[in-house]
Amino acid sequence: MELLQIRKKFQITLPRSIRDRLELEEGDYIAAEVRDDEIVLTPKKLIDKSQAWFWSREWQKAEREAEADIQAGRVHEFSETEEAIAFLHQRTTGEGPGE
Repeated sequence: MELLQIRKKFQITLPRSIRDRLELEEGDYIAAEVRDDEIVLTPKKLIDKSQAWFWSREWQKAEREAEADIQAGRVHEFSETEEAIAFLHQRTTGEGPGE
């Protein structure tokens, strides 16, 4: 445990060991909350609004599932677009091309 001292204007300095362990950089954000009689600091990153969809809980779940499929070898390669579309059509409808 590190001991911090409150300085002028109630500022504190995070020790290097904590900054290094959490890979904190100057300008990063930290959320502060009070839990019972403790102050809990949590590093946060700001995300550009145009990229927020990627970091949604649902999208990240799908990303983890896709990564698991890739790691397990559940992938398909296609030489042309029409081949991929026919494959997807067959998977979703159970019908082959031209049926």
